[in-house]
Amino acid sequence: MATHAKLTGANMSRIAIINPAFEVSYWGLEYSQPLFGKKANMPVASLPLLAALTPPEHEVVLFDENVEPLDFDELQTFDLVAMTGMSVQRFRMDSIVTELKDRGCFVVIGGPWVTVEEDYFGDRVDVVFIGEAEVTWPRFLKEWQEGDYGQRYEQTDKTEMTTVPTPRHDLLKNKHYLVGSLQISRGCPFQCEFCDIIVTFGRRPRIKQASQVTAELDSLLTQGMHIVFIVDDNLIGNKKAIKPVLREVATWQQRHGYPIVFSTEASLDLCEDDELMELMAEANIQSVFIGLESPDEESLKETKKYQNVRSRGGTMLEKVHRIQDFGMEVWCGLIVGFDNDTSAIFETQQKFLKDSRIAHAMVGLLHAIPKTPLHARLLEEGRLDLADEHHFGTNVIPKSMTRDELLRGYLETMRNAYEPDVYFDRLDQLFVRDRFQFRALNTSYFEKHRWQRRKQRAIFTVGFVAMFIRLMWKVPDADLRRTYRRQILAAVRRRFATPEIYFFYVLKCAMHYHHHRMTTEMIDDPSKFVSTYGKAMRSDQPAAVKSDCGSAAQLKHTERPIAVASPSLPVVETTTST
Repeated sequence: MATHAKLTGANMSRIAIINPAFEVSYWGLEYSQPLFGKKANMPVASLPLLAALTPPEHEVVLFDENVEPLDFDELQTFDLVAMTGMSVQRFRMDSIVTELKDRGCFVVIGGPWVTVEEDYFGDRVDVVFIGEAEVTWPRFLKEWQEGDYGQRYEQTDKTEMTTVPTPRHDLLKNKHYLVGSLQISRGCPFQCEFCDIIVTFGRRPRIKQASQVTAELDSLLTQGMHIVFIVDDNLIGNKKAIKPVLREVATWQQRHGYPIVFSTEASLDLCEDDELMELMAEANIQSVFIGLESPDEESLKETKKYQNVRSRGGTMLEKVHRIQDFGMEVWCGLIVGFDNDTSAIFETQQKFLKDSRIAHAMVGLLHAIPKTPLHARLLEEGRLDLADEHHFGTNVIPKSMTRDELLRGYLETMRNAYEPDVYFDRLDQLFVRDRFQFRALNTSYFEKHRWQRRKQRAIFTVGFVAMFIRLMWKVPDADLRRTYRRQILAAVRRRFATPEIYFFYVLKCAMHYHHHRMTTEMIDDPSKFVSTYGKAMRSDQPAAVKSDCGSAAQLKHTERPIAVASPSLPVVETTTST
């Protein structure tokens, strides 16, 4: 056990908790944030939760580098500086640790990255937390106050979610976030080989009580959050247990006039349960992210993604369409680089994406995260790039193609997915030609309370006008502005009676701007290459330098060769989705 001088006074200490900056990423929507008038997509759930777990005698200040720069002079005044972080933040975490230790700060590290790579920071940090911390964080603070604490903390048992307190959302600078975050459950029953979720949270889904969830909704609403992402890696991991919670959330929504719109993550077997989909709609869950990974069944079997290949419910494409036709929009994760994948997979992925009618697809290179079964297997096979920086964007050495083929194919797949003509063809197929309807606004509640539906549609109409003006004002590329204007006005003409459709349509134009610009830049400039694991190469440029829309270079829609100098590229992360 280490020791330090006992704290003075009433043993009150000042604690800073940091979330480091993210690099520009698919879900960060960094280039779209100025269109929304925000600085970041959403806060990480761990910051307000750690604050809630901290005994009240301590002063806690939360710092999110994604909405404000870190002031190291200020951080130096705290008794303890704690930092969380994911794999995509690891290089920035490393820089922050170096700066803090140079200033003599007491540094504590936890979160997903150090959980799977606990020796990453060596002896430069004072205390490391592995896995969940509902028990270990308060215990450490008590021992630290007493001057006798450990250097490594790991819970022996998974946290019972019924004991988790309401996060301190009030300590966040909520006005800077586009979306709020809510966690209802942890754990996933499946066994995908590449996924670190089951490493961190286990395969037994654990879920909060409905009263905890509604208390947190009260807190989020008080902070002015009207769009909330349910961050559970698989909300429906325990279908029986989630249903009563969703009923209570629906009751809360009805009592408050449906003030919050939700998105979440779920597994593809959602399509097999009509009652569950209806409950999600009644709770106002309007879109769902699903880890589809690959249309190739052999690749899915290879990675033990069995829930995507079982025959019940039809083909994977039919299952996606079933969820869409029910009235929930589907977003997805796709992965290239499985052992079964040859260079033909890229064209197969592109065709699948078109046929699926999915506008937003996060395509990623397969990456082997430490402690996952995939990492162990490839290590044994001698097919891991063990360097901290990966010239080809991933630590996986593919089996059925060269590393350069994998990289080039990935870039071409991303380029194709977000070419305006290709993107809007998918979007129009679902929203315009197939006349998609959000089930959430057509449940029995809204049939009985039509004035509430009129109210919701009035809100959507106002939001559409405001967002359309911002889009036309702030997107610097004249060609893209013309494309967006043409597409939006056509959608309005075709779906005039359903303002929720063209409200979401204009949002998808803003999201397309980010994805198109991000993809264009990473093809043109290897230093900006991104996938889903964060940067694969360190660079001299500070992490997550946010670019204003107005300063963007003019983006062109023309075909271009993929200019890739493979040995100098940076990034990647496996989709840890369900």
